[in-house]
Formats: sequence, C-alpha cells, structure tokens
Amino acid sequence: MYLRSKIVEAAVESNAPVEIPEIAIVLGSGLGSLVDKVEDKLTIPFSDVPHMRMTTQRLHAGNFVIGKLGGKQVIVLQGRLHLYEGYSSRIVVFPVFILHMLGVKTLILTNASGGINLTYSVGDIVAVSDHINFMGVNPLRGDIEMGRKALFPDMTDTYTPKLRELACTQAKACGIDLHEGVYIGVAGPSLETPAEIRAFRVLGADLVGMSTVLEAIAARDCKMEILALSLVTNMAAGVLDEPISGEEIVATAKRRATDLGNLIEGIVASV
Repeated sequence: MYLRSKIVEAAVESNAPVEIPEIAIVLGSGLGSLVDKVEDKLTIPFSDVPHMRMTTQRLHAGNFVIGKLGGKQVIVLQGRLHLYEGYSSRIVVFPVFILHMLGVKTLILTNASGGINLTYSVGDIVAVSDHINFMGVNPLRGDIEMGRKALFPDMTDTYTPKLRELACTQAKACGIDLHEGVYIGVAGPSLETPAEIRAFRVLGADLVGMSTVLEAIAARDCKMEILALSLVTNMAAGVLDEPISGEEIVATAKRRATDLGNLIEGIVASV
C-alpha cells in the first residue's frame, strides 16, 4: 500500500522506528492550519496516491500529513472530497477505505456548518451526536468491492459516545463551550433555502453541511470509532435577516481554527 510504504521509507531515511498511525483527522473548509501543530511531518499530496482524486475546493490543500500530534502518531487529511465537486459517493469516501487499510482505528472528522439550532451562535463548536443523510446517496450501495463489511450496517451510535465525552472533558480544560447536536448532510453546491432550513429543523437537525455524513457511514462500516466536530461558520438561511457570506465563513473558520486545533490536540493526546 502506497501510504504505508512512504511511512516506512521516511522512517528508514531518518533512522527512526516505523509508526503506523491509528488516529486520522479530516480537516474541513478553512481548518487546514491544524497541520501546523503536527511535528516531524511527512506530507503526501492526494495526487501522489494511486486512484485518489484531487480536491477542487480552494480551501482544501489536498494533502495527507503524517506526524506527531499530542504525542501520538496521526495522519491528517488536509481537505476532503465532496459530492458537489462532481464525484460519486464512493470516490468521496475512498480516503476512508485507504485509512482503514492503513490500520486507522479512530477517525476525527471536522467540518464547517450552518447553524439551524436557534441557540447556536456563529463560532460555536459542536460535537455531532447523530446525523441525517439528506444527500440522496449512500457510499455502501451496490457490491462490496470497496471493503464493505455488513449487508445492512447498524448506524446506532455512529459517533462514539466515549469520544464525545472525552471531547467534552477536553473542551472544559481548554475553556471552550462545546455543544452537542444533530448534523444534516446535503449534496450542495447551492446553499439551502429558508424553507429547507425550516423543514430540517422540524426533522431534528441542529446543523447543516455538505460533508461528513458519507465519510461517517463508510467509517462505521469499517468499525472505526468516530468523532465529528462541527464549527458553526454561519447561521443557516433564514435564521438571520441577511444573506450568507462566503467571506464570513472563511473568517470564522480562521478565527476559531486555533481553538479547534487545541481541542483536537487534547483529544488525540487522551485517546
């Protein structure tokens, strides 16, 4: 496997022991700066990995970054693939199966989201407790050639409760007010209408975004433990009497990236 061979090669060159990461972190839009915390980095572009597609999203660098974070060996995905880029659901989750084959046991997903819950504010960080798949696709549909483990995978407690508890503990230590909520995933690329947001609220959604759900489905099938952290970069359509600004989303992500990075580092150190 390509990533494993590159890890071994780097270890041999530096006369260091081979450490295969068991923790992976996927960084959402505007959150790629977490890699600055990673020590002894080995950076591998998505384009170098056989069969891996490149992200076309300008806020995603498109790299695998392997190194030390919180004293643990991790692999960080500096960006992800999305349905709205024109990729199929299987291509979107292909990185998850790569991580599974590498030996990753714990997956930390991050994303930028729109706040549906009226008690949320821009800049809040939310631990996802459950999701609603409103994307119209399922990455496990069809045959089992990509590693599918069960005919009908159980999605109860997809987001590992003990990891959410750990996140809550670390958030308190970092002075962060961490919420819990339900994330609804949509295909995009158009943002949601106010009517859709009202409907999503009735369905029980607290957050809306265009990622995470498909990756979580694939990771659940691979028996990974999953934590998803969502940064509310804007309030969803119709919540405020103003249009949604792309500049606001980017600015919020940058403003809260340090806090989110500190939280993730604390979680990784305690896993």
